[in-house]
Amino acid sequence: MKDRKKTIRKETSFTGIGLHSGKVSTITFKPAGKDEGIIFIRSDLEGKPEIPADIDHVIDISRGTTIGIKEASVATIEHVLAAIKGLNIDNIRIEVTGPEVPVADGSALPFLNLLKESGLVEQDAEREYFEFDEPISFSAPADNVDIVIVPSDNLKVTFMVDYRQKALGTQYTFLPSIDHFEKDFASARTFCFLNEIIMLKEAGLIKGGSLTNALVVADPDTPAKEIERLKDIFGYKGDITIGSNGILNNTPLRYYNEFVRHKVVDLIGDIALLGVPIKGHFLAARSGHKTNVELVKKLRKIHKKQELQKTYQKKKLDEIVFDINAIQRILPHRYPFLMIDKIIEFEAGESITGIKNVTSNEPFFQGHFPDHPVMPGVLIVEAMAQTGGIMLLNALNNPEEYVAYFASIDNVKFRKPVVPGDTLRFEMTVITMKRGLAKMHGDAYVGSYKVCEGDFLAKVIKK
Repeated sequence: MKDRKKTIRKETSFTGIGLHSGKVSTITFKPAGKDEGIIFIRSDLEGKPEIPADIDHVIDISRGTTIGIKEASVATIEHVLAAIKGLNIDNIRIEVTGPEVPVADGSALPFLNLLKESGLVEQDAEREYFEFDEPISFSAPADNVDIVIVPSDNLKVTFMVDYRQKALGTQYTFLPSIDHFEKDFASARTFCFLNEIIMLKEAGLIKGGSLTNALVVADPDTPAKEIERLKDIFGYKGDITIGSNGILNNTPLRYYNEFVRHKVVDLIGDIALLGVPIKGHFLAARSGHKTNVELVKKLRKIHKKQELQKTYQKKKLDEIVFDINAIQRILPHRYPFLMIDKIIEFEAGESITGIKNVTSNEPFFQGHFPDHPVMPGVLIVEAMAQTGGIMLLNALNNPEEYVAYFASIDNVKFRKPVVPGDTLRFEMTVITMKRGLAKMHGDAYVGSYKVCEGDFLAKVIKK
């Protein structure tokens, strides 16, 4: 039985203060169409600009996750996204009357309860998943982060953190499926360390932070003057103590390992930015918003490749991204000027590798040194350009409506003749890409020998 997409039944709202901005805003959840996805709307701004909650619109990850388009942005959205995905909601519209969603109690639970109360409805659309056959790994040595995702029949998360702070130490947790999110993870609250709080406050952040919407961890040996400094910064009149569990005012924990469980909340919220639910088991160590977002960028490229193969590559072939039939669906060229036989590697917006088998039946050999057949250098360059064009066009949602024109080709060098029987491999790498204009470097190889190279400037234009 196929899964159906879901949205909410009726509108529902919540008003509260933003963690960093300190501004009060109202967040309103509304039903959405079957293919809308998750959309944030800044209802307080002229024109009510809409911002899709996807990885392409992330503009800041310094303290939480912020998405934006032009002048409009919405900050600290991860707990809201976690609540949405924790209920398997696919489509929803979220109006916000300020630059940041309310922090509530620092967990995803208030939003999850609100969405449950509004009711969930199935839609006339089949839910699609991001699935994969081989493990996907991600490492950020500078941040001491490692993540591996292995194939699974549903979403699972194993998470480990190891803090040098003695009250926390090493913590581990396991989410066996998203069905366990509400009971075992949703109420885990955000946390930070005492020295971070003072630094953030003095930097003009966490204006809406308090001991009621975050767990604050401190070393039991923290000097009394640091506690007094904290009270002065926040204008706090009551007593502040460090409990035996290392938490200010000995705030009771909701789970014995609440800190690592909140890391799972953040991860669930951040991977929602992929825009499609994932079937995979995440094995994560010490990851935070920055590395979560970098991971999702990597997953987005893999998913984009999968989607392109579904669209153009009708028959799945090992070690081939696009065969000649798929290439003809993408490029407008035909015999005798279609110079690419297959695409074997493709990273959307980054690189592509194409193959041409040079045979003695090539029409240009009839007139180009017929007694000593050599492939014309200009056609090698054309084949490189076509390979790059496939990559550029596939950066668009509807590539068949566009064509890639090359504005300039510079620094071309020919290093070795190409003759019948050779297999040309074209490796194109994006240097810059913006506003439909792309600069690429290309190398052509026969075996391990480079036979040609050059720099290409191209512009994508609607037909």
